[in-house]
Formats: sequence, C-alpha cells, structure tokens
Amino acid sequence: MKVSIITVTYNSAATLQDTIDSLEFQDYSDIEYLVIDGNSIDDTVAIVRKNSKSISNWISEPDKGLYDAMNKGIRMASGDIVGIINSDDFYHRSDSISQIVNAFRDYKTECVYADVRFVDPSNLEKTVRYYRSGRFSPEKFRKGLMPAHPTFFTFKSNFEKFGYYKTDYKIAADFELLVRFLYKHKLSYHYLPIDLMKMRTGGLSTKSWKSNWIINQEDLRACKENGLKTNYFWLYSRYFKKILELFPSLF
Repeated sequence: MKVSIITVTYNSAATLQDTIDSLEFQDYSDIEYLVIDGNSIDDTVAIVRKNSKSISNWISEPDKGLYDAMNKGIRMASGDIVGIINSDDFYHRSDSISQIVNAFRDYKTECVYADVRFVDPSNLEKTVRYYRSGRFSPEKFRKGLMPAHPTFFTFKSNFEKFGYYKTDYKIAADFELLVRFLYKHKLSYHYLPIDLMKMRTGGLSTKSWKSNWIINQEDLRACKENGLKTNYFWLYSRYFKKILELFPSLF
C-alpha cells in the first residue's frame, strides 16, 4: 500500500530539514513524499534541492494559500493513502507510517488518525500540550472538536469522491473537510492510540485572539454547510478541554 505524504512550505527553511529527516527515519518503504512550495524567498527551495533523493516530487510556485497548496499536493499524489505533515512538524518515531498502514489493513477502514504532542520550539523534547484524538466522535464536531488533522490519513479516492479542501476558508478548511468526510459522508475511521508526531507550538490557528475568532466563525459555517446543528456557545465550550491538554504529564 503506497502512502503519499505532502508538506506545504513557504519560507520554511528554519524547520523543513527536521520534517524531511523524519520521513527518512521511517521503517515503511513505500512512501511518496511531495513538497509543495509557495514560491519561498528564503532557503526553502535550496533545502528541497539538497534533499532531492528523499523527495519524490516538488514544485515551487505562487498559490492561493495553504489549502490551495494542499489540494495541489493531493492531486499530484500517486499513493493509495494520503496524509499531510506541516513544515514545522516531524515524526519522532520510526514506525509512524507503518502503524498507519497496518491500521488500514487490519481494520478495513476509510480513515485513520492518532494523537499529537505539541512541543516547545526551543526544546523539542519538552511537551507543552498533548492532543488526544481518542475522545472524538462525529457528534463532537458541534463543539469544534476534531481528530488531530496532521495525523489524519485517508484514501486519495475519497478526495476525488467527496471533494478537496475549500480554499475560501482562511483557517478552518481542515475542520470543514473532516466534518464533511466523517459526519456528512460517514466514512469509517479508526483511532490509533499513539503520539504519531510532534508539532511545534505557534501554528496558524494559535497565533492570536483574531485567529481564534475566525476559527469559530468558520467552524460554525462548516457545521451548517454539512447539516450539523451548532452555535457559538457549544463551540466555545471546547476551551475547557484545552485546559486539560496543558497538563501533558497526565498522559
């Protein structure tokens, strides 16, 4: 079973090498690794060129944003299964992809997801938050809760059947796609109870109060577009759960 993994980059020179190295570290051999760059002006492309033996295919050109770039990568992918890893994230265990593939094979499922460790960018061994996807169920989308998107893998054919990331979303197109796949179209899924990867804190969705306001607006829209009733009270209630994630020693 071939796995296509996509990294979207834009001025990612400071962290991209860690992401590439983590793919090299995997014990699963049938991996297609794609890098979709948004015409970076730093050394990102130089790093991509330096690692050309580890990268199956790549492009560097202007795009219409993060989700447009993700869609480019999915359309380029030739694997059976597709996953996305951000350019400042990395797999810290060698069996991450083999465990994903085994879950697809063993459970005959359409989607697989797992847990994530958020780490301090200045100390990658220091976990500051643990995102546990195992508590998820499709009804929890109404509270803005979802599986950790960077751990989400599904068949490429599902994008062809049910659509790609909606590029008119600014931050929450990943949420909308998961609502569409798991709630609206009821694709089967399996939770893998491992911390599949590490993510540096400070991503797009965690930068400011304004970002959080946009997320909640877009989450509300995503639920309504896919036939799931919700409101701002339910969506904001998820922040109580996030308080628990700040105590990673409990996991």
